[in-house]
Amino acid sequence: MNVRGVITDGFGKTWIDSFSLDSPRRGEVLIKMKASGVCHTDLDHTRWKERLIVGHEGAGIVQEIGESVGNVKIGDPVVLNWAIPCGTCFQCVRGAQNLCEARPVLSADRYRYVGGELKPMFGLGTMAEKALVPCQAVTRIPESLPFAIADIMGCGVMTGYGSVVNVAKVEPGSSVAVIGCGGVGLSVVQTARLRNARKIIAIDVAPSKLARAKTFGATDTLLASRIDAGLSNAAAQVRTLTDGRGADYAFECTAIAELGMSPVAMVRRGGMAIGVSGIEQVIPANMELFEFDKWYINPLYGACVPERDFPRLISLYQQGQLNLDALISHRYSLDGVEQAFSGLRDGQNIKGVIEF
Repeated sequence: MNVRGVITDGFGKTWIDSFSLDSPRRGEVLIKMKASGVCHTDLDHTRWKERLIVGHEGAGIVQEIGESVGNVKIGDPVVLNWAIPCGTCFQCVRGAQNLCEARPVLSADRYRYVGGELKPMFGLGTMAEKALVPCQAVTRIPESLPFAIADIMGCGVMTGYGSVVNVAKVEPGSSVAVIGCGGVGLSVVQTARLRNARKIIAIDVAPSKLARAKTFGATDTLLASRIDAGLSNAAAQVRTLTDGRGADYAFECTAIAELGMSPVAMVRRGGMAIGVSGIEQVIPANMELFEFDKWYINPLYGACVPERDFPRLISLYQQGQLNLDALISHRYSLDGVEQAFSGLRDGQNIKGVIEF
């Protein structure tokens, strides 16, 4: 079958074109996409030096299933999970599905393109009319849940929520610093509020983002400077706001390599720094920052377990405890993807969604 989608050459160029998909085989599902998120990870992968179908956040409807698929049926609405677990390896068995050692993948010949070899980003390729994925990549959602909301749960919201709940396990009455107030950072802010954190300090270089963070639950805001190396001045202000001690938890949500050590500078002795954005570059580390029993963890996908965490997120949204509608700042058609990427580059988008 022919499908239209967003393709990148891996050297910064993207375009919309048609490619062919096979029907599902054993353990596979064909999804008719209804929404796909637009985030910095998508933009980063346009320069990964390989031809890809772009997109890793998505929600849609099951159109076809292969043999031995038991978790969904044709017609089910679903959300996609990019950290696809096999369910049987060492990590999956011990409950760390996000760290799966035998991630299910489809062979590259299942995606045929006149321009040559083509692969889906993260095994999903959600910026296309249809996606062919392993059945472990999908979780059924209620029919009443808007696809755009389910879509952003699939990565940004899950990453922020899981980093607070599954990884840091933020305690009531604690102090939290959040560096970067985009979609992921705002998810951290409002989840910290749900955990009854006493003080939630939002940090960003954009006043508009700080104002928005207040609406999501930030108790304090700090306007950072782009020339504040490692946010050392901002860290001093965090200490002032936390009785001179430092925050109990600090979350880095910027994906800016130069800020990789900044959460460590902001936490108290024995505090926990969490690198939510998953910085992958080599960066210098001042080991003095780690003195006094500080913890630093760089978790993957908020330690997501799909069958546990997606129902939790859906319930919190339906109860009005998670404000996800306000996270979606822009909606686009598939043909508006370049506008979506442009809005991401210039900081206009909190969270953009392509709707099919």
